[in-house]
Amino acid sequence: MSTPHVRRTLLGAAAASLLLLTACGDDDDTTTTPEGEDTAGSEDGDAPPSDDLELVSDGALTVCSDVPYPPFEIEDSDAPSGYSGFDIDIMQAIAEGLGLELTVQDVGFDALQSGTVLAAGQCDVGASAMTITEDRMENLDFSDPYYDSLQSLLVPIDSDIESIDDLAGEALGVQQGTTGKAYAEENSPDDTEITDFPSDGELWPALQAGTIAAILQDFPVNDEHAQADEGYEIVETYETDEQYGFAFPKDEKPALLEAVNAQLQELRDNGTYDEIYDSYFSTDS
Repeated sequence: MSTPHVRRTLLGAAAASLLLLTACGDDDDTTTTPEGEDTAGSEDGDAPPSDDLELVSDGALTVCSDVPYPPFEIEDSDAPSGYSGFDIDIMQAIAEGLGLELTVQDVGFDALQSGTVLAAGQCDVGASAMTITEDRMENLDFSDPYYDSLQSLLVPIDSDIESIDDLAGEALGVQQGTTGKAYAEENSPDDTEITDFPSDGELWPALQAGTIAAILQDFPVNDEHAQADEGYEIVETYETDEQYGFAFPKDEKPALLEAVNAQLQELRDNGTYDEIYDSYFSTDS
C-alpha cells in the first residue's frame, strides 16, 4: 500500500487531460476554525449548525468509501480518520471547515454507487472516486464536480496486448458497478471475457497472479500500480469526459450538499485544493 503523501509522476499526455476545476476567489470569504467561529463557504461566514445538516452522528461527518483505491482512498493509521488519499483529504478539509470530525466507513462500491448505503442512513456522503452519471443521479444527489478523470488499460510489460482491440479471447478485469466496466462492455471485442471484481484490492492481485490479462479502470489508480511496479504499464488511455462528485442520498440532505459545495469552493479559493491535488497528482519530477 502506498505512502499517502508521496508525489506521483503521471504520464505526460494523460496528465494533461486531468483538468483542475478552478474558480474565482472572493475577497469577502473567511477562513475556518474547528470551533466554527468564522467558517468559510456559507454566505454569512458561519457554518450551518450541525442540527441543520441532518448528520448520521452528531458532531461528525460520516463518509462511506470503497478502500483501497489509491491514490483516492488509502488506509493510513497516521491520518485522523484512519484513512487518507485525495478524496479523503478533501473530505477531511471539508469536515474541518464545518467544525466536524471526519469518520470513514469502508463499504463496497456497488452498494455505494447504487445509493443503497446512503438511503439506509449508513453515512452522510459517499467519497469514492465516483463519476457523476445520469443513471446514478436517479438515486443520488452529487456535489459540484471536484476531479476530471479518464479510463486506462494496464497490462504486464511482456504482454502482447497493446490496445483494447487486442483483448479478443482474453480475460479483462474491471470493478463492478463502475464506468470502467461500462466502457469495457461497450468497446472491447465481443469475445473478451470481462470479469467483475469488488474493488481494486482484488483486481490488482488478480493481474499479478495472471488470472486476468489486463485491468481497465481509472487512470490514476492504474498509474499508481505502474509507478510502483515496473513490470506493468499503461498501454492506452480513454478520454471519457468523466467528472467525480461526492454523493448524497437523493433529496434527503440539501443543507449538507450546499455546505459541502461551499467548502469545496473555499478550498479552491484559498489554495488548499491545489495543495492536496499536487500532493497526489503533481507532474513535477
